[in-house]
Amino acid sequence: MDFTLSPEHEALRRLVREFAENEVRPVAKAIDREHRVPMENLKKAAKLGLLGVPFPQEYGGMGAGETGYCILMEELGRVCTSTATCIGAHIGIGAMSIYLDGTEEQKRKYLVPLAQGEKIAAFALTEPGAGSDAAAIRTRAVREGDSYILDGMKHFITNGGFADIVTVLAVTNPALGARGGITAFIVETHWEGFKVAGAANKMGIRGTDTAELVFEDLRVPEENVLGRVGEGFVTFMKALDLGRLTLGAACLGGAQAALEASIAWAKARTAFGRSLAHMQTVQWMIADMAT
Repeated sequence: MDFTLSPEHEALRRLVREFAENEVRPVAKAIDREHRVPMENLKKAAKLGLLGVPFPQEYGGMGAGETGYCILMEELGRVCTSTATCIGAHIGIGAMSIYLDGTEEQKRKYLVPLAQGEKIAAFALTEPGAGSDAAAIRTRAVREGDSYILDGMKHFITNGGFADIVTVLAVTNPALGARGGITAFIVETHWEGFKVAGAANKMGIRGTDTAELVFEDLRVPEENVLGRVGEGFVTFMKALDLGRLTLGAACLGGAQAALEASIAWAKARTAFGRSLAHMQTVQWMIADMAT
């Protein structure tokens, strides 16, 4: 199998690496130290078209597909995991869920501004008692006329505190559970009944906004059902599959950064009259890291 990148993807890597080194790296430590959401990085990325890398051009994207998206996440993960995580949540599960399961009208209304970076997305699944066990969610959506009334709470939602559009999973038929009882909805955060209740204080990746979201009698129009009623679990799984792939790419970038930092330290640090890089035991450790 040929893993050689196309000239277009190589050009994308150069673009992202230049952005990462010149714009993101200089502020990465401050972002983590100050628990600061990297909004300036997101705005600059949007100007370069990076918030729509995998999406077709007809929806405002770059058209670079999944490979291009992995390149983006690897290069960002190499310099700032907070920026990579925010962009990953925006593209990989927030906007991607609309691309994969949205109607043409929903894509025109929501995906285009998300891909162009005019708006930011989040994906709200996790609750205090449900995350990996998605079938255990308790947020409810009850049909009322041509709308659904949403009530419940989500937490640890990346981008939740500043997103414009949130894809929310809610129970529409408790008797069916994950097999037909969960539905996905597109929620605009300015709607009455949407509230950000707080954010988690984390040990790492502290520039991400993992917020607690509350829905109180929030009315969602029927046309904002994402996918089919009762098939929200399918919507979630499809988006998450790509999210897992690109999260791995971001972690690969972080591992590359650790390797580069180790090599630099080994060259600079001296002991017994020579640098650590000249000691075979250290060389073995670095070789293991590289392979």
